[in-house]
Amino acid sequence: MRKFCFLLCLLAGTSEAATYTVKVGQGQVKVEWYADGVVRVVKTPTTAEFVRKSLAVTAAPKDIKVKVKETQDTLFLSDSRIQIAVAKHSGEIVYRMAKRAEIVREASEAVFTSVDDAGRKSWKVKQGFRLEKDEAIYGLGILQNGKMSQRGVNRQLRPGNTEDGVLFFQSEKGYGIYWDNYSPTNISDKGTEVAFSSEVGDAVDYYFIYGGNADGVVSGVRELTGDVPMLPLWSYGFMQSRERYKSQQELLDVLHRYRKDGVPIDCMIQDWQYWGNNYLWNAMEFMSESFPNPKAMIDEVHAQNAKCMISIWSSFGPMTKPYRQLDEKGLLFDIKTWPQSGISHQWPPRQDYPSGVRVYNCYSSEARDIYWENLKRIYDLGMDGWWMDSTEPDHFNWQPADFDRQTGMGSYRSVLCAFPLMTVGGVYDHQRAESDSSRVFILTRSCTFGQQRYGANVWSGDVVSTWDMLRKQVPAGLNFSLTGNPNFNSDLGGFFAGSYNRSWKGKPAYENPAYHELYARWTQQGVFTPMMRSHGADVPRELYYYGKAGEPVYDALLGAIKLRYRLLPYVYSTSWSVSKRRDTFMRALVMDFPTDTKAKSLNDEYMFGRAILATPILNAQYTPEVVRHDADANAGWDKNTGRTQMNAMENVDFSHPSEHTVYLPAGSRWYYFHNDKVYDGGQDVKLEIPFSEIPFFIRGGSILPIGPDVQYSGEKVWDNLEIRVYPGANAEFTLYEDRGDGYDYEQGKYSEIPMTWNNRTRTLTIHNRRGSFRGMTAKKTFRVTLPDSKQKTVDYNGKKIAIKL
Repeated sequence: MRKFCFLLCLLAGTSEAATYTVKVGQGQVKVEWYADGVVRVVKTPTTAEFVRKSLAVTAAPKDIKVKVKETQDTLFLSDSRIQIAVAKHSGEIVYRMAKRAEIVREASEAVFTSVDDAGRKSWKVKQGFRLEKDEAIYGLGILQNGKMSQRGVNRQLRPGNTEDGVLFFQSEKGYGIYWDNYSPTNISDKGTEVAFSSEVGDAVDYYFIYGGNADGVVSGVRELTGDVPMLPLWSYGFMQSRERYKSQQELLDVLHRYRKDGVPIDCMIQDWQYWGNNYLWNAMEFMSESFPNPKAMIDEVHAQNAKCMISIWSSFGPMTKPYRQLDEKGLLFDIKTWPQSGISHQWPPRQDYPSGVRVYNCYSSEARDIYWENLKRIYDLGMDGWWMDSTEPDHFNWQPADFDRQTGMGSYRSVLCAFPLMTVGGVYDHQRAESDSSRVFILTRSCTFGQQRYGANVWSGDVVSTWDMLRKQVPAGLNFSLTGNPNFNSDLGGFFAGSYNRSWKGKPAYENPAYHELYARWTQQGVFTPMMRSHGADVPRELYYYGKAGEPVYDALLGAIKLRYRLLPYVYSTSWSVSKRRDTFMRALVMDFPTDTKAKSLNDEYMFGRAILATPILNAQYTPEVVRHDADANAGWDKNTGRTQMNAMENVDFSHPSEHTVYLPAGSRWYYFHNDKVYDGGQDVKLEIPFSEIPFFIRGGSILPIGPDVQYSGEKVWDNLEIRVYPGANAEFTLYEDRGDGYDYEQGKYSEIPMTWNNRTRTLTIHNRRGSFRGMTAKKTFRVTLPDSKQKTVDYNGKKIAIKL
């Protein structure tokens, strides 16, 4: 280790990591390198050694070549990308680029305030950063504030139901800051100073990442915290759920109806209560008499070429096996959680019949072992995926003693925000240890920084069914993606749709034109998210409730699903780019158009992968836009509130087209997908489109593979694909294939077919195939098309071929 203790001593050596320490008053500042441009800063109020293993960061520090220069007041440390200047008298740090242009600086000294943490002396810790007045920052997790730039945000960041605070932001200037603390933490923005302040911490501990741009910062996040594993191909198909299916027959009837009607689907999801009653909460067994043979149910789902996912929780009822096992070892928390009552059919909860449900201590490796030991009963039935609900966890009526509870990793206060990471990681690690035959797929409600390494797809919780909430899902997903986790989705149609029930002619929401429009638009937007999943309470979401073929609403819903399946080769190849190249699915426009001032501030458009500009319709055009505000997610369970009378819908006609205005980012040509009409960027474009048409554009200089019309993701091999080339600039794309499941891709068992477009010579080159896998189709037919020319069909046998167009 190279270690410099200025004002005390000066030591030099050559070992594992580049580390430099400056004594400041009674404390010290330590700078430790993880890569060029990536450092950890630790500030302590004393010179006692601070040793703590990060829960989020998995990378080890490295022996980076660092140049050192010292003046009387300042220690200058430089790698190939940045210079760090540490003031000896205060410990304040200034970050500059290698050419010395300032990136950002700390706003003041670190602040340490002595606190008592469950009988242990610790500190409340705070550090501010001085930002330029108009400097945009992104990230901070899933916040339902509708903002793209998160400047001006002043709030506590922690996991929750409909919001997940993540202690990370990145700037439009190409740097990111991760605040490595797991206690409840506030972020404050005073105009020029953005500060993190945590309730407890033995040190100010943060990571500075200079990436040069947003993609570089995301790459740095993954370098520190872990890459994204490949999710199974089926997880990118359509999934159907409901607040719950009340019997195994009901679930199977939905799947059979979809197959009969020709509605593509890849996964049926079973939500809660399959265990019976609230005293058996999360028994991890099918105890309800309505599920008499779960193995037969799952087998039938598989026979219908679909997968099955099931809801599991972070808490257990007092009559369950896992409860007893955990309770014997003191591995349950005494906190008030969901459900509060053992009587499941009454609202508000009957507090005189407490459920006795308790949250498990996921910070204990023994508790995580017990959790998997019980979950394995369902895994052995052939279950394909896990819906991990309440992973924040639900916690009502906080008491001071709740925070003081010991976890084995410190007080609950000190590790509270790491709960999602620990519980999701426990399931991922155990299933990986069990078998590599199928990929772990986890849908979860809450998130901690670094959770992308566990195959977790985070949804935005129990959001209410309003247009305002639909609009908020776009910037929420984009900002979450900018924290390094690419997998985001929301309940298509919103979770609580009660305000649409019986508010028009006393009819249920699925007969209400106002809900028809909202559900259709939400589903259309869901085409361009990593996971496309219909789910919610109060009203069934299955397509056949919304009309029939030939009717506008039904056609809009079915058309969205079919489009998603046609795009699967593009989506799955993008998934590979996310895993291998640290790419991002939902790309805020600042990522690709950083110099377009208008584009980078838009909160209703985004790139989906590198080729598609998603421009969803997020406003009511045919029906009244009804607004409903709930105090919190649980208020939605009260079926007697939230209804708004809806009028002026007697003559709603979805067969007429509507107008939709979009902004096309500057610097590119844009092709409207449905008619190949080309537009120059840097302008607003007004479209007139039918209700069933999803507006989106393809960037000039793109190659887009289009797959076959299928009923499920694996129905047809990709041996006859349409390859659409969009001129305007040179282009490249890599078509990725593997078996669609399992982890043999980690041993190189996959194929890549690189494609390049030379815009000057109008030549598409399909290069030599790289790699192979079991079951691979060696020969393919590609139907190559340009917007302004006829189709050319070519046969490809894995060898390079050039097509002049």
